[in-house]
Amino acid sequence: MSMSLKAARINAGMTQEEVHKKTGFATSTIVSWESNRTFPRTQQFIRLCNLYGCAMSDIFVPETLSKN
Repeated sequence: MSMSLKAARINAGMTQEEVHKKTGFATSTIVSWESNRTFPRTQQFIRLCNLYGCAMSDIFVPETLSKN
């Protein structure tokens, strides 16, 4: 079953600010990713999955973003 980036972060017990501090990604960028306005690039996505302790295949990718 796929989950959103927000759900993965929450399941990892992290706040957006904690993700920012551990990755250096801007909080506004994390918000954009979690609201499906944009999606992280491959290397960013891998870092998030490693941080959240999940596989890339566990994350739901909206169809509109997966075509880009």
